[in-house]
Amino acid sequence: MLSSSISRCLCIKSLYKIHALLIVNGISKYESIVREAVDKYLFFGYPHSAVSFYLSVKNPTLLLQNLVLRILSNHGYYTQLLSLFAESQNSSYRRSDNYTFPIVIKACAADTACRAGKQVHCAALRSGYGGNLLVGTALVDFYFKIGLLEYARKVFDGVTEPDLVSWNALIFGYCLNGFNQDAFKSLREMLLTDLKPNGSIFASVIPLCVRLRAPGLGGSLHVFALKCGVLDDEALVPTLISMYSSFGYLSAARMLFEMQKVKDLVSWNSMISAYSQNGKPGKALEVFQLMNFEGERPDFVTMLSVLSSSCDLSDISYGESIHAIVIKDGLASQITVVASLVSMYAKSDELQDAENLFQTAPEKSLLLYNSIISGYLLNGLPGLALPTFCDMIIQSVNPDSISLISAISACAMSIYLLLGKSLHAYSIRNGFYSNINVLNALLAFYSDCNQFQYTLKLFNIMQARNLVSWNTLICGWTDIGDTQSAVAFFRQIGREDLKFDLITMISILPSIHKSENIALGKSFHALAIKNGFDSDTTLANALISMYANCGSVDDSHVLFQSMAFRSTVSWNALLTGYRKLKSSKEVMKLFNQMKEVGQKLNSVTLLNILSCCEAQIQGKSIHAFALRNFHNLETALHTSSLCMYARFQNFEYCCRLFGMMDRNNVVYWNSMMSIYSHRKHTEVLNFFKEMLDNQVGPDAVTMLTLVSACSQLGSLDLAQCIHGFIIRSGFERSTSLINSFIDMYARTGSISTAKRLLDELQEKDLISWSTMINGYGMHGDGEAAMELFLKMQESGACPDDITFLSILSACSHAGLVEEGRIFFKLMVEKHHITPRMEHYACLIDLFSRSGHLIEAFDIVRKLPFKPSIELLESLLGACNCHGDAEVGEAVGKLLIELHPTTSSYVMLSNIYSAAERWEDSGRLRIYRATCFGEEFHLSNDQLYMRRHFLNPERLEQWKTEGIGPLDSWNLKFNVKGLQTPQISGTPEERSAGTVENPSLDCRMNWRKCEKTAEPSKALVYNGCCKNQTFYKDSSVRPLSNMID
Repeated sequence: MLSSSISRCLCIKSLYKIHALLIVNGISKYESIVREAVDKYLFFGYPHSAVSFYLSVKNPTLLLQNLVLRILSNHGYYTQLLSLFAESQNSSYRRSDNYTFPIVIKACAADTACRAGKQVHCAALRSGYGGNLLVGTALVDFYFKIGLLEYARKVFDGVTEPDLVSWNALIFGYCLNGFNQDAFKSLREMLLTDLKPNGSIFASVIPLCVRLRAPGLGGSLHVFALKCGVLDDEALVPTLISMYSSFGYLSAARMLFEMQKVKDLVSWNSMISAYSQNGKPGKALEVFQLMNFEGERPDFVTMLSVLSSSCDLSDISYGESIHAIVIKDGLASQITVVASLVSMYAKSDELQDAENLFQTAPEKSLLLYNSIISGYLLNGLPGLALPTFCDMIIQSVNPDSISLISAISACAMSIYLLLGKSLHAYSIRNGFYSNINVLNALLAFYSDCNQFQYTLKLFNIMQARNLVSWNTLICGWTDIGDTQSAVAFFRQIGREDLKFDLITMISILPSIHKSENIALGKSFHALAIKNGFDSDTTLANALISMYANCGSVDDSHVLFQSMAFRSTVSWNALLTGYRKLKSSKEVMKLFNQMKEVGQKLNSVTLLNILSCCEAQIQGKSIHAFALRNFHNLETALHTSSLCMYARFQNFEYCCRLFGMMDRNNVVYWNSMMSIYSHRKHTEVLNFFKEMLDNQVGPDAVTMLTLVSACSQLGSLDLAQCIHGFIIRSGFERSTSLINSFIDMYARTGSISTAKRLLDELQEKDLISWSTMINGYGMHGDGEAAMELFLKMQESGACPDDITFLSILSACSHAGLVEEGRIFFKLMVEKHHITPRMEHYACLIDLFSRSGHLIEAFDIVRKLPFKPSIELLESLLGACNCHGDAEVGEAVGKLLIELHPTTSSYVMLSNIYSAAERWEDSGRLRIYRATCFGEEFHLSNDQLYMRRHFLNPERLEQWKTEGIGPLDSWNLKFNVKGLQTPQISGTPEERSAGTVENPSLDCRMNWRKCEKTAEPSKALVYNGCCKNQTFYKDSSVRPLSNMID
């Protein structure tokens, strides 16, 4: 009767009253009463009272002791269990049997009490139970769970006749520690003992097939279990369902599920989880509905799978319905279920509902905090995640590795370097420094904050590294554009006995982005095919982007055509490749194909199309398409539309579109300022003033655009005002902002201020050094530029192609020929930098300015690519300036061959004229007119020159008579004894034919009318041709002007 009274207690106060009544009546020592009282105290969560009740019994029997120990174990109070056992061993009535030791050993395994477990093992040996079957099985399980496999095997070998439970403990222990071969070896050993495996053994071994990716082996074990007649085991069928679902064989899993006569809760949960994990949320909810229809009540495991499926459906109504079921079935008090609901609402963009659930939760556990913090990060709100993490610590909820990783990720998203370093220190103080996942998060954090030196330092001191660590480093090298280091780390993965995965391949491909690395990219492509990654759509998209970035868009297109499944990302990757090559026709063609096949378009697609519009009407059409099909245009689409209209000089539309945008968004203001910074620099200042009037706070991009516009205006006073405003506004003195200041002061003439800013900069990057070197070059101070370059190398900075371009430009402006040669050789031979067209242009300009024309042309002939028209025209102009007709002729012919434009002929003609090679000049002019289909039309002055000066007989006559033509044009010939004759008549008279003038051979004149830009045609008064220009301007012109 008293035992039943204890079991009916509803609160701890009632139990205390009954306890007092038992003591008063002296009946508290009966075993049944003690057992019920201890169990009830533990149910209410008062382990100390339970132990005190037991200890109040004098000389308890061994049976009572074992009962109390088992009750403590069942309620999970392992610490109190071990204390009670230790106290019983130290007492005078120390008693233990083969039932006591397994209970205590199980508690040691659950509490990971290595030292206590070994002490219990010793006590069992002293008591003579070391070889006992029950004790031995418990010890085998204990040693496997603490990772001492050799001890476990020795204990097992010491058991005289192991039964199925012992073999199961051995096989499960090997499976638990990842020793797959040893597990199968133990299974074979068991079969040799004529023992028939039960369902528990199969349930232990079958998951290994998933780990080994061996579906055939799993099927064989399934058949073997069927032969052994254990397929009806309640633990085996859910295991088989999970195995088949892991291999994607959902039909086989469903067949097994349907074949069950009696479906228990575990089977329902396995089937729901199978559909949920394989991306079939609709099927998962269908099974859940069937489960409710058959009257099976779900538990929290069911709800976890169903809530995950409802998130994948992207329909909040399913989640809300499941939330109602949770409340109805009384699962709302389960912290794991509440945490899943918080995650579900956060993933469905219902963050307010997630916060309400979090705030109203009866107990804010670690799991609940982790769920809401992850939800904030998922919605891009690191500013809310970090205060929640701090609140968790204030509420004395100790964070785990997941909490810490989430907080570190929040710092990386917000670029909070100091706070991230504080979390790094926190992880060291609280014992997380050996957690490889936390260390990998720190690696990614330092890399995202552009502190790659800390990333390398942390990586080098890590005692253990996994593939995620290496992938993070490869991503870091890729982000900073260091292809060689990224490839070197990739190769080192193999030396660390690690095998790269799909993430590794996707991480390294963006680092291959130059045309000279195309062979390396193809090698990685071949490696992906060899390892069976070629069927992955994500990797194929990365390969398309890699080929496009290397300029081989044809390879991108071939790979794109070979894809079995093309996602929107695949189309966008190819579109981006064509856009970068400025192949607008191909972009539009691909866009039309997307619409024809019904491929879904996104904002990235439209961004590519807008930048490739060749006509404004086309851009307007794309803009209208975006407005019709996207309810809320992203900021990037708005800004791209602004840039499109600006490209067609339609600034009126830019302003109208800007007027319809959110005036509080600083990105739109930055876009307008950037648009005008390329054309009207004063308008940038006006927009900035209007932005401040609208109380929109500028950001770093605003300041960079403002400084750039000021640099172009060249006003030192304005530069100082802007600099002062930025300092007063409290902007962080970032390296990029200081670099822009250096460039601004260098362009506005205050080179000393630029140098002072560089000296004060604590963390100089390559852009800092290059900008200052370029500034010295603009001011013609080549010596200072070289001195700064050497100082940069002494600081440990390694120059890149931009740095060498700056120093070569400085040498060119200062005329430092030998120094330019040295720097170019240093760039190629020591730093292994492949020169670009800009580097060759600087070197050629340097030689051209100093008169080394032969050497300059020799570089042009040996260029590894086609020289640009600007480069050849610059060299040709230098030849004209230095009077080197031989090199000029060679350059001019090359220019005409590569870029046959009218200006090319004109420049070569000027070279001939400057060298007084009139015959070559005239022939070139006629050839040019023939090539471009123009009627060659000469003025009368030019015709006189051609008729007399280019006539060989007349030249011979002038030589004999010692005279020369065209004295009125002040032409001097390099022929000894020649004198220029006086030509009678004014140009108007000669043109009108009032002086002696033979018949004229006239075609179309090269010069154009100022108004119509068409060849002028007029009637000639005298001559054989009716199409001859009459010029009112009779001023005497040099020959070079006349030829133009």
